[in-house]
Amino acid sequence: MALKLLEEFRKTQQVPPNKIDYEYSELILYQNQVMREADLFQESLDHIETYEKQICDKLMVEEIKGEMLLRLGRVKEAAEVYRDLIDRNAENWHYYEGLEQSLQPSTLEERLRLYEEVSKRYSRALTPRRIPLNFVTGEKCQELLDKFLRVHFSKGCPPLFTTLKSLYNNLEKVCIIQDLVTSYEVSLKTCDYFSLYENGEKEPPTTLLWVQYFLAQHFDKLGQFSLALDYINTAIASTPTLIELFYVKARIYKHVGNLKEAAKWMDEAQSLDTADRFINSKCAKYMLRANLVKEAEEMCSKFTREGTSAMENLNEMQCMWFQTECASAYQRLEKYGDALKKCHEVERHFFEITDDQFDFHTYCMRKMTLRAYVDLLRLEDVLRQHVFYFRAAKSAIEIYLKLHDSPLTNESKEQEVNSENLSAKELKKMLSKQRRAQKKAKLEEERKHAERERQQKNQKKKRDEEEEETSGPKEELLPEKLERVEGPLEEAIKFLTPLKSLASDNINTHLLAFEIYFRKGKFLLMLQSVKRAFAIDSNNPCLHECLIKFSKSVADHSNLPEIVNTVLTQEMQKIFVNKDLESFNEEFLKHNTTSIQHLLSGAKMMYFLDKSRQEKAIAIATRLNETMIDKNVKTLTMVLEALFNGSFGNCSAQYEEYRTACHKLFPFTPAFLPATNEEDSSTASLNHAALNHDVLSNEI
Repeated sequence: MALKLLEEFRKTQQVPPNKIDYEYSELILYQNQVMREADLFQESLDHIETYEKQICDKLMVEEIKGEMLLRLGRVKEAAEVYRDLIDRNAENWHYYEGLEQSLQPSTLEERLRLYEEVSKRYSRALTPRRIPLNFVTGEKCQELLDKFLRVHFSKGCPPLFTTLKSLYNNLEKVCIIQDLVTSYEVSLKTCDYFSLYENGEKEPPTTLLWVQYFLAQHFDKLGQFSLALDYINTAIASTPTLIELFYVKARIYKHVGNLKEAAKWMDEAQSLDTADRFINSKCAKYMLRANLVKEAEEMCSKFTREGTSAMENLNEMQCMWFQTECASAYQRLEKYGDALKKCHEVERHFFEITDDQFDFHTYCMRKMTLRAYVDLLRLEDVLRQHVFYFRAAKSAIEIYLKLHDSPLTNESKEQEVNSENLSAKELKKMLSKQRRAQKKAKLEEERKHAERERQQKNQKKKRDEEEEETSGPKEELLPEKLERVEGPLEEAIKFLTPLKSLASDNINTHLLAFEIYFRKGKFLLMLQSVKRAFAIDSNNPCLHECLIKFSKSVADHSNLPEIVNTVLTQEMQKIFVNKDLESFNEEFLKHNTTSIQHLLSGAKMMYFLDKSRQEKAIAIATRLNETMIDKNVKTLTMVLEALFNGSFGNCSAQYEEYRTACHKLFPFTPAFLPATNEEDSSTASLNHAALNHDVLSNEI
């Protein structure tokens, strides 16, 4: 039906066959897109060949031809099309995939010959030399890697490690890369050649610099941070003006878990080129991850509009990477009101994006950009699947859960209670000190922002008037009000609802849903959450904890309605397979003996079910033998945090013993350093645990 309507509409367009009209071209391409989506491959090919001369986008025509010929099994014709496309762009990986599918090489040699032919024709092209590294092995892999690395080290190519990063999933290729590059370093130091047995033109001094730069990233990737720092420090000593060196040093410290040191070195990199917006943004991001919010705002102010605070301008520009990182920083600092403000600002951005789409409805139809219009509509359907919304929603839900568990007390009441325990002299001294601090802070604030506020006043008034005209007045987001909301769970559900429909394939969505419904006592919704999570990843360690808590909670509530009890019993049997909770937990531990995260969850549940087994549970959680596959800063910090926060009861001796063991493994990580006093120990443990848990989750 859609094709019939489009064809009838096309016939009404008065466009001569020999004339190229952009709007008519877009109509034909959209018509062809509908055919492809309906799996009408022959009709699509015939259609594109018929109207080829009237289509403006010639590249799209060739790509459609290649795809349709492949679908129809006409591989020889498809191969010719993909060869022409490679001639047009020799760096497009998809064209090589299409050519391979067309030629169907039966052996490794044939497949390799295909790329060698292209490399000879396009000697400067990177892709035909990079793709074979994915599938060759042994001596041939070493030979190709040797050629590939030498060329890029000689040229001085900073992204070389990023280009080869995907090979690090293969241990054999990692060993080959390490042997080659370390031998280059030794030879270059000795005789300025890649090999001790070479003659000819010597390599320039910069070649050794790029080799050391690569080795720093290589050992950082392998978790050998001491070696990585040695190489990068050597490189910096030889060339202290190269931004990339300081950038990598900051990354190494981030992976180590020393976020303040990472921010310091990223700031050093930024100081070498203050006009570089990328490095400025990176520096601000690192500062936020080190909880240096004020410093990050000042860093961003170098590129925001003058006369407006950086925070306000970044919000106006919908700079969501900054706002999500800022929310996480405030959350770690336990400034829940400020964190929630940032989360709500991100939520408003997505509402505005949805609202703004209405401006494009008439425009796209008038301009006949139908393909782009359909893409826009499909984007709006899944808009809140975006990673920025998920991060903001996750932070908001976690904060609301925290506020539900531990509501904030009224500050004035808390001060009254504290003052009752003081003598008259101490009380007078305390009040005097508070007044002086308040007065000093107020004067400083007024002095710093007086001029800026005057400039902001007129601009803000004008913007508010414009916003009210378009979307009505918006409620002001006040941190004090947000962190003392009456129903935190209801507010959490507002953020959860879009995730349940649009991010249902992410297990964290259902784990967050479980935590909310667990506190609300909604057993059927808890069951729904764990079932959906179980379908995604039945062996997830956080899900295991939820299942144990859920089953224990059901057992503790004997007054549930009969029909609810029946449903819960039937569905839980499918998950637990008639095992009691202790047996279910023991089996989970037995099947995950090499994963620290899984052992931690199993050990926590062992102690949760039976407090008398504390010693055994701690022994399981703190296991650090050689078989562990996830022995990194993130997982070890999670264990340390669990020992500190009471998940295993009072275990200060085991905590200190485990911290010492972790310090031997990762001597540069602040969370594992011995504290000077008891108070510092508490602060360091909590702060660095939170930092590493959040920040390193996507890095290690």
